[in-house]
This record gives sequence, structure tokens and C-alpha cells, in this order.
Amino acid sequence: MECGLVGLQGTGKTTLFTALTAHSVPVQVGSMKPNIGMADIPDPRLLQIAEFIPPEKIIPAKVQVVDIPGVPSGGGQLNQVLANIREVDAVAQVVMCCEGHDPASDIASMEAEMIVADLVVAEGSLDKATRTARSGDKESKDRLAVIEKVHAMLEEERPIRSATWDEQEQAILKSYGMITAKPMLYVANVAEDDLAGAAAAPVQSHAESHGAPCVHLCSTLESEIAELDADDRSEMLESMGITEPALGAFARACNELLGLSTFYTAGEKEVRAWSIQQGATAPEAAGSIHGDLQRGFIRAECFHCDDLFELGSEKAIKEAGRLRSEGKTYVMQDGDVAHILFNV
Repeated sequence: MECGLVGLQGTGKTTLFTALTAHSVPVQVGSMKPNIGMADIPDPRLLQIAEFIPPEKIIPAKVQVVDIPGVPSGGGQLNQVLANIREVDAVAQVVMCCEGHDPASDIASMEAEMIVADLVVAEGSLDKATRTARSGDKESKDRLAVIEKVHAMLEEERPIRSATWDEQEQAILKSYGMITAKPMLYVANVAEDDLAGAAAAPVQSHAESHGAPCVHLCSTLESEIAELDADDRSEMLESMGITEPALGAFARACNELLGLSTFYTAGEKEVRAWSIQQGATAPEAAGSIHGDLQRGFIRAECFHCDDLFELGSEKAIKEAGRLRSEGKTYVMQDGDVAHILFNV
């Protein structure tokens, strides 16, 4: 699952990308090829679990981030940029919010480009879907109904995500790679002297009116923080009066946008967070650790991390009757701590 950073040129996307990936990925500045890397998801619960079950290592979950080239002024190479956006699962639009920039105008420009791109696809698909539906086949009729609805929305300049779609319709939309059907997160990139985010108000207002999440941060500052070692980073954050970089809120928002939840494994060797699709069963969660665990899954011994924070130890959880033995049909809950029993 990938979250794509999109926006007009000069919005600070690549600076944000380098911060998210802790400067571990060589970036190609000015290239029309996307930069791809993995970002840790800062997780206060993970650190708290490690206080109760001290491990040798603490390993956060990760989210894959794609820095998609900025939409160029004048439309040059626009199709290549849009093709890259079609490949990701969710979109985070970075909007510059400082003097000399008009956030509302930049959002409108970017949205217009994406709507037009989807309209071109819809118009090209409508004739084919109409012809195919004449056979009377139910699947073909369902596809035509979706394309007709999409076409009407886009002509009204409404993004596809603004409508409600059932699971079958979502699968049809995904087959067309519709950009405005993808979940959207807005990132207001503010100046270093505006960490409170006063200039982010237009972005936050737009996000709220469209039911989309929004975070604000200073990508330049976040990039500088990401270059520091752990001690210097803590010292800098303390001097700023904050507990964690803004990247934490952004990475967690990306995880949620992608429809993922988190479960944990904990022991003496490591305490680790794992991202899984919301609604995943215990065997599927086991498979995210290793394929053998899913194939030979017997059961998962689970408790919620809140039980650990309340009672203080795994022994106390067991004595309180809160240690659960879950089978193959169990749907994992966000915050579960699991020990997988398997046999292969």
C-alpha cells in the first residue's frame, strides 16, 4: 500500500519526503521520476508497550511513501505526473502556506487537473461500457452504471470520492485507476515562524468541507529534525515545547487513510508494530509477519495494549481473565498485542 505525495511544483513535497524517510533515500531533484521510500510510523503505544515488556529492539510499523513529481506550470509532462498518481493507493496533497502563495488557488488548480484527467478516462470508457452492456450481462450493466455516475459527477466538477460507493463499485473504480476516487489527505506546509499553523486555515477549511483529514507541518524544519541523532532530536523538540515531530501525526494519518490498523508483537527480543488492513483476520495478521505463520496458524493469544497499560504485566492480564485465545475467524482489533501459535 502506497501513499503518494502530490502537489504543484515548489510546495516542499520532496523536502517532506526526505524527512519522512530520514534522508535514507537518494532523491532526484528536478526529475520526472518518483522517489520511493519507507517511512516509520511514530507510535506512542509502541513505546509504552516497551516500558512494560522491555525488549532488545523496538521496531515501528512502516508506510510506503511516493514523492510524485510536482505538477508543472504550463502543463508540460502533466500526463506523466498523472500516470504516477494513478499507481498509488492514497493521495496526500502538499500545499504551501506562506507569503507569496495562495493555498486555496493551489488546491483548486490541483483538483481541476485531477478531475479533467478522470473525465478523459470516463469519456473514453463510456462508449465501450455502453456497447458491452447491450449483451444484458449483469456485470457489464453494473460497470456502465458506475461509469455513467462517474461521468456525471466529473462534469459537475465533483471528485469521485465525494460520493458513497459500495464494495463492488469501488472495485470497478479501482480497475479504471480513477485519481479522484482515491482517499485524500491535505498537508499544509507552513513557515518555520508559523508552527501553530495560522496560514494553514484555508487548507483546513477546505479539508473539513470535503470530509478529508488535514495536518500542518513545516517540511524544512521536519527535514532538519530528521537529520539529528536521537539525543539531539529530543533536545531540540524539548526546546520547542513539543513531544514529537509533526511527521508522527502525518504518518499515522497516512496509515489510517490507507485503511490500515496496527497490532503488536512483544517479547524479550523485540517489541514490534505491524500494519494490517482493517478487518483482517488473525491468520491474515499472522501472514503479515511470515507466510508460515498463516499457513500453520492454530490460534492467537491476544490482549489489548490498554489492558497492559492498566494492569502492568502479562501475568496480571492473565490473572484478570483478559488474555484471549482467538481462532481463525477472529478479526484483529487496532491495538491488539498477539502471540501467534502455529504448526508447519
